[in-house]
Amino acid sequence: MYTTEFLDLPPLVRAGGRVRLPGSKSISNRVLLLAGLAAGTTEVHDLLDSDDTRVMLDALRLLGCGLQRDGEVLKVTGLGGQLARKDTQLFLGNAGTAMRPLTAALAVLAASQGGQFQLSGVARMHERPIGDLVQALRQLGCPVADLGQPGFPPLQVGDGALHALNTAAPIRVRGDVSSQFLTALLLALPLVTAQGPVAIEVDGELISKPYIDITLRLLARFGIAVEREGYQRFVLPQGSAYRTPGRIHVEGDASSASYFIALGAIAGTDQPVRIEGVGLDSIQGDIRFVEAAQAMGAQVMGGPGWLEVQRGAWPLKALTLDCNHIPDAAMTLAVMALYADGPTRLNNIASWRVKETDRIAAMATELRKLGATVTEGPDFIEIQPLAGPWQAASIHTYDDHRMAMCLSLAAFNPLVAGEPGAPVRILDPKCVGKTFPDYFETLFEVVTPAANQVPVLTVDGPTASGKGTLASELARRLGFHLLDSGALYRATALAAQDAGVSLDDEAALAELAGRLALRFEGQRVYLAGRDITDPLRLESTGGMASRVSVHPAVRQALHQLQLSFRRAPGLVADGRDMGTVIFPGASLKVFLTASVEQRAERRYKQLISKGVSANLPQIQSDLRLRDERDANRSVAPCRPAEDAMLLDNSALSIEDSVVQCLGWWRQRRPF
Repeated sequence: MYTTEFLDLPPLVRAGGRVRLPGSKSISNRVLLLAGLAAGTTEVHDLLDSDDTRVMLDALRLLGCGLQRDGEVLKVTGLGGQLARKDTQLFLGNAGTAMRPLTAALAVLAASQGGQFQLSGVARMHERPIGDLVQALRQLGCPVADLGQPGFPPLQVGDGALHALNTAAPIRVRGDVSSQFLTALLLALPLVTAQGPVAIEVDGELISKPYIDITLRLLARFGIAVEREGYQRFVLPQGSAYRTPGRIHVEGDASSASYFIALGAIAGTDQPVRIEGVGLDSIQGDIRFVEAAQAMGAQVMGGPGWLEVQRGAWPLKALTLDCNHIPDAAMTLAVMALYADGPTRLNNIASWRVKETDRIAAMATELRKLGATVTEGPDFIEIQPLAGPWQAASIHTYDDHRMAMCLSLAAFNPLVAGEPGAPVRILDPKCVGKTFPDYFETLFEVVTPAANQVPVLTVDGPTASGKGTLASELARRLGFHLLDSGALYRATALAAQDAGVSLDDEAALAELAGRLALRFEGQRVYLAGRDITDPLRLESTGGMASRVSVHPAVRQALHQLQLSFRRAPGLVADGRDMGTVIFPGASLKVFLTASVEQRAERRYKQLISKGVSANLPQIQSDLRLRDERDANRSVAPCRPAEDAMLLDNSALSIEDSVVQCLGWWRQRRPF
């Protein structure tokens, strides 16, 4: 997961390949709560690993449920409907799928068994309404106290005393604000059916009906057969009791599938985008996003657990759609509308305003940054297709995972007068951790950037100038890939040493370099399967690499390998000729000019700290010889590019150097 301050997406032109979806958030947190309330142990397979599921797991652990990992399987030993702890404080982040059902379940358990629980979340959670659920619980006779603004979290449920619950009369709840209130009651009320059946009646039109269907199906898996009259009345039979199904699988998230369905519709020109983990047989309502995408022109094939999507009509077809049945996935349609042949209007989306942010206002604001004309109302949004030049936009995500994922699709803006489209900056990309932590990594695996539009930042300089450390930190801050070109030459030297090849045999060295079996995994480097991370950094290896790098044939053999590191979202490359030979068109070129004396002092301290004996004058002498050899070699001498920014880091800390380089970088970006 990217944890950077922002993530820049270069202009993208095509998509195709295979995507494996994470588990559904809606199913995951329902299954976790049901398993936690049931008697026995439930094996949960393919559970989503995200912020929302982590807060639910933390809550279950605090309540006394048994949680055990067995590889990819989570074993949940439930409470059997009996409180193990009766006074606990729960922090639930911004997870509505945890806050609402836990509030209801703990309210009825606390009232009937004598408990007291406090539930809170982040600031935005305390702005998300829960008053209709609270009112329903108070009808039942559950003590619920507002700990902040009435009708919003934080809340206290129960007061430590036993309370007789009024289960004879139907419990009434509004259905036109959030279906999660009804889901919460459906999950909680089987716990209090010992004396008779319990009925729930819905006031007003129920929104997001497909999410109620998910709840009812999962209740049936755990032994609760709910009787219903459409979506207006639900009856939980007397004597209902949760029983573990033993094993349950969480299907892939249909809401997350919407981004890749849209991706195929927009950019699946040469090959389809194949989505695995959810298919046309899904129990999730958001699978009906497929119908909306098809209405806009997408070509979709699918079966049990899979979908394949390609571009059909282009531009996409505008539509007017009642989105009550796909409220979360409908957000993706708002971005698809930019590529349509006319205005697209999404109706019946009032629930957007009470989600992680006010999604109608947020979507309108961010689409306008791209240059779109947008009209918004209390329960609708209308987007005009973006016919003129797209604007390079810095997208505010409002700590809302869906805003980040939806707006990433705007990076596929079209060519204008033969020139590539505009990049898109996603602020706070880590917000996708709520439901799809690896979203951007997954996206980058199946997209093709516009030619030569992946941004590159080069850091060149002489030996021991600190370029590797600086480049590594810049790559981390920007979320870019890292190319340590020196590692390629060192690896070639080690490969030569292993093969008994002379460092003066240019032809043999070039052949070795051309078939270098090198693999980078995090901070480790492997050569032909052998971990060479530590030998790679030895002083002796550096000396050998310097001899290897003077050979033109070796440099040519490694040239294409170095170019292959240029992948979305961007690259930081360090070496001696990154800005002059390998990436002459780099967006920013930095050349370090620390003095020999300062570099020798750093190297001396580094060696001493490792327990290696060192001689400062000798190090200075060695560096001068290397500088002279590197600066005067016939091929790719170590010299700054004409447009390089010179940075004398002799007296600068790493942080000072990073700040300076990031300042230069921001000046060159269009945001």
